[in-house]
Amino acid sequence: MIDDVVKVILLALIEGITEFLPVSSTGHLIVGAALLNFDAMLPPVFEIFIQVGAVAAVLVYYRRTISEKTMALRSSSETRRFWLMIALASAPVAAFGIMFQPQIELLFFSAHLVAAALIFGGIAILLVERMPRFRKGATESPMDLSQVTPRQAALIGLLQVLALVPGMSRSGCSIVGGMLAGLNRRLATEFSFFLAIPLLGSATIYKFVTTLDTLSPDQLLLLVLGAAFSGVFSWLAIDLLLKFISRHSFVAFGYYRIAAGALILLALSTGLIS
Repeated sequence: MIDDVVKVILLALIEGITEFLPVSSTGHLIVGAALLNFDAMLPPVFEIFIQVGAVAAVLVYYRRTISEKTMALRSSSETRRFWLMIALASAPVAAFGIMFQPQIELLFFSAHLVAAALIFGGIAILLVERMPRFRKGATESPMDLSQVTPRQAALIGLLQVLALVPGMSRSGCSIVGGMLAGLNRRLATEFSFFLAIPLLGSATIYKFVTTLDTLSPDQLLLLVLGAAFSGVFSWLAIDLLLKFISRHSFVAFGYYRIAAGALILLALSTGLIS
């Protein structure tokens, strides 16, 4: 049990650091669990539930903004528009997730797919960052998140469907989608943070409810422990990412994804992971 606790804390660190970076937390968790021989429960139960910590981190980090936008829901059309855009951007991936849930869960057992998705996503980030308008900043960007248009929200939502493939990255797809839709890097990133609330929150609740009767008390303890630690690490990652993108592009993450995918393929070919 102690060995599993140490592994859970390490995996929570991986989840916390990678959840809001465009590098795929799920992909890193799958590979990390394989390297650590973490078999306390079958995927994707742990990989999905631990994300509740990331949701809690967003709620805590943006608690004032969320409180203001919740209190003003009835009185402010701008606030209603904001939450409507969040719902619009969440709808495509939610629909696909419900329709193809069994097929999607089978993908959690494939490290080869994770490696390929990491490399593909890395190339996509590098291509987007090479577009002239992103070298100078997005020219069509609204001033704040309350001005995101339905077209922008819909494009972000459609690209987020790709994140159902482990290794593609929910935050990566939503950030790239936001940039392609005309948001600057910071707004695309913050919009991605808010999207985590309904998407990760609903996926976690669904997986917890549908698997609760199959989990032992020890497994429940590991899930709660993992979620708690991932919440702390996620909160730190949000702050660091916002500071990073205020001065840098996402190019480094693109190269990192390609290198990580190549290393995973090497580890698979040598039998280090299976």
